[in-house]
Amino acid sequence: MARLGWLRQPYYTLNQMHLEILILGQQNKKPVLCVIVLKKNISAFWRLKSTNITNEVSFMRTIITVIFVFLFLVIGLPVLGIEWIISKFNKKAADLSTLRIVQWGFKVVLFLSGTKLTVIGKENIPTDEPVLYIGNHRSIFDIVASYAQCPGLTGYISKNTIEKVPILRLFMKRIYCLFIDRDDMKQSMKVILTAIDYVKHGVSIGIYPEGTRNKDKSDSASVLPFKEGSFKIAQKTGCKIVPMAVTGTAEVFEDHFPWLHSQHVILQYGEPIDMKSLDKETQKKIGTYCQERVVEMLETHKAML
Repeated sequence: MARLGWLRQPYYTLNQMHLEILILGQQNKKPVLCVIVLKKNISAFWRLKSTNITNEVSFMRTIITVIFVFLFLVIGLPVLGIEWIISKFNKKAADLSTLRIVQWGFKVVLFLSGTKLTVIGKENIPTDEPVLYIGNHRSIFDIVASYAQCPGLTGYISKNTIEKVPILRLFMKRIYCLFIDRDDMKQSMKVILTAIDYVKHGVSIGIYPEGTRNKDKSDSASVLPFKEGSFKIAQKTGCKIVPMAVTGTAEVFEDHFPWLHSQHVILQYGEPIDMKSLDKETQKKIGTYCQERVVEMLETHKAML
């Protein structure tokens, strides 16, 4: 039998295409499984060559998930082309089709990564109007878990470094995602204005008001201060704000980088917040108000894990 659990020296390298072939196991000193993976985006793998991987399940889970994501993006290119043609005749149908395809991909990633997802309060999401989703941010899996639940067209606001990933960029733009440069106020304002326009045309927007990923491991209910500017989208459009609270996502990936670990994740949606129903003082500090709602939900998660 082949012994898995060793990440050996790359068998062959084609640097011009940023591809490498890994040997995942050996039998009689011969490779038994080779996988082509993108070298550029998971370079951490190569630093672990000749390292004994103690958790073979996590190792194989990671490899299988990476292969799926790679194939999904590559095979998805012609699908995007077909969706583009359809959009010329029926844009709404093409948009919804792309949304469901991406959501299916995220659900498969959750399954392959061993994520046990508990969703609470999904009935709080309005299905007949665009909303502004806001929540705490711990992991890339916050997006994977929450985007898979969106009932209608939704674009998330992401950091601009993601825009540099070619195929991924195409998918994200197709589902109305926007890319923001936190260090460029002018560009950030343009993104917010575009998001406002999206909401006015029926597309929900998701944003993480902390502005970055919270890496505090001491308290699962801690959040970074919510930035008030994130709520301009709701203030200018009058759309409702749907608070999200997620616990356990960092334990899936970031806390064990680069390996995926099975983890119970809780995703909770609070009751939608209508800014028009709040007093003027609360409206001025809407970021603080929403932050408190998120923290309240996070506190209840502690007893559930």
